[in-house]
Amino acid sequence: MPFFAYKARDARGQLMQGVLESTDSNAVADQLFNTGITPVEIVPTSKPLSEGEGGWWKGLLEEKVRAIDVQLFSRQLYTLLKSGVPIMRGLAGLQESATNKAFSRVLQDLRESLDAGRELSAAMRRHPDVFSTFYVNMVRVGETTGRLEDVFLRLFDHLEFERDMRARVKSALRYPSFVIIAIAAAMLVINLFVIPAFAKVYAGFKAELPLMTKILIATSNFTVQYWYMILLIAAGMVAAFVWWVATSDGRYRWDRMKLRFPIVGKIMLKATLSRFARSFALASRSGVPIVQGLTVVAQTVDNTYISSRIEQMRDGVERGESILRTAVPAGVFTPVVLQMIAVGEETGALDDLMDEIAQMYEREVDYDLKTLSSQIEPILIVCLGVLVLVLALGVFLPIWDLGSAAMKK
Repeated sequence: MPFFAYKARDARGQLMQGVLESTDSNAVADQLFNTGITPVEIVPTSKPLSEGEGGWWKGLLEEKVRAIDVQLFSRQLYTLLKSGVPIMRGLAGLQESATNKAFSRVLQDLRESLDAGRELSAAMRRHPDVFSTFYVNMVRVGETTGRLEDVFLRLFDHLEFERDMRARVKSALRYPSFVIIAIAAAMLVINLFVIPAFAKVYAGFKAELPLMTKILIATSNFTVQYWYMILLIAAGMVAAFVWWVATSDGRYRWDRMKLRFPIVGKIMLKATLSRFARSFALASRSGVPIVQGLTVVAQTVDNTYISSRIEQMRDGVERGESILRTAVPAGVFTPVVLQMIAVGEETGALDDLMDEIAQMYEREVDYDLKTLSSQIEPILIVCLGVLVLVLALGVFLPIWDLGSAAMKK
């Protein structure tokens, strides 16, 4: 359908403008009148609102929709629906109070889509960069079961968990990242400035240099003379890695490889499984069938390797197998978790047991994150020790040798 740009005034006389997708200008006018807005001008346009006035430069500079905006929106919409406020009126109020202009336009598009006869989940699907596939599917379930307000409350809790998990991971990795960056910067300064200065001194000695010193000087000379080649090779490696990860096979292998990294691999695995268990419990409590729930949850774990294992579980359930029987060959669950799944299936309280599994993994991830720095510190100390040893042997050993030779004379 074509797009129409409109200018209109609301009940308070304030000027509003935007873009609507409809069959003709009369249909656009009817939509505006139905929402209590009086159209002033309606003209055809070839661009939707996000590509309109301001161009790509405005879109680059303006504030983006953040995860916290969607999280607060979920909580606020739950409160409004629970209080009996019609959804159109609730969205209008949230749009007026939104401090993020980009999210305000998203809410405006949701209102216009609902007024055009679309369902809320279909309207949200038009904004995949704001509402995830899991979010949209859960809203769809809420519309089908008539428990939309409960779904929004559970989505709020789910997004809070996701945000808290990301914040804890970033906090735990901040110190190691800083140390690694500092080591890399120190190596760059040493190769570009320190070693060349010592090399000039050694050249005046006209003496045989130790092997380590020769290696350091050769490395420094290569860095100084061919630094642009190093940058090009590094950029090429990064580009090749990004391209490889963008492929389905590369993404699968990389996601599988990440889970095998020392120290951090087990943390990522536990965090991913915690997200899976909490998402599955949320879908189950919202009335989603197990097969459909596994399909939806497989899209939320953000790891194609784990996602493929969940899809294998779904295929097994479709064949009539139990969740426990399909979870065993997946090879990602601990025996304790498998036992809890078995109990949940026997008692019919699988959603409660999945919540318990999620909380158990969360506690383990929280403990691992708290001890992450202490686990990484020995590795960083060893790296610093090796760096100091190499510099001591390569830079100061010739001076010591020359000093010893001078004293013997």
